[in-house]
Amino acid sequence: MLSILISGGLIMVPIGLCALAATVIIVERLMFYASVRKGQRDILPRIASSVDKGHYDEALAICDAVESPLSRLMKTGISYREFSDAAIKEAVMNQANREIPKLERFLSSLGTIATVSTLLGLLGTVTGNIRAFGVLGAGASMGDPAVLASSIAEALVTTAAGLVVSIPAVIFYNYFIAETNRMITEMESSVSDLVLVLARGKRRDEV
Repeated sequence: MLSILISGGLIMVPIGLCALAATVIIVERLMFYASVRKGQRDILPRIASSVDKGHYDEALAICDAVESPLSRLMKTGISYREFSDAAIKEAVMNQANREIPKLERFLSSLGTIATVSTLLGLLGTVTGNIRAFGVLGAGASMGDPAVLASSIAEALVTTAAGLVVSIPAVIFYNYFIAETNRMITEMESSVSDLVLVLARGKRRDEV
C-alpha cells in the first residue's frame, strides 16, 4: 500500500494533507453535533415548567447546566423577561445570529477540501500523463518500461486518491449542512415557543 501511495508522486502530499484535515473536521463536527443534540433534548419543556411556576432562577440554572446553542438562547430570553415580547424576540434572535457561525464552523473548509482534493487528483493525472507521453516521445519505453509504468501509475493513483478524499468529504459536508439547517429551524421554533412561555409567565405575575 505504501509503495502505491509513493508511486503517486509529490501530488500525494497535499492530497494526504487534505485527507488529514477532512478527517479532523469530520470527527470534530460529529462530536459537536452529538453533544448539541444531547444537550438540547427536552430542555424547552423543563424551562417552560420552571417559568410557569415562576422559578426563573431555576430556569437559568437549567440553561447554565446545558452547553448548547439552544440553552444560550433560552438564557437570553429569560434574562430579558421584563421587556416586551418584541424586545425579547429581538434579543434572542441576535443571540441566535451569534450561535449560527458556531454551527457552521469548518463547513466551508470541508467543502473546499472536497473540491481541492478532486482537482489535485486531476492535476496528478495530467502531470503523470505528461511524463508518460514524454517517455513515449523519447522512445525510452522500449528500453525501460518501468519509467513509463511509473508515469501511468502516478496518473492513476493521484486520481484515485483525490476521489477517496473528495467523496467522503462531500457526503459529510452535505450531511452537516442538513444538520445545521435542522438545528437552525429548531432554534427559530424554540424562540417563538419561549416568547409565548415568558408572556404567559408575565401575565401570571401581573395577576
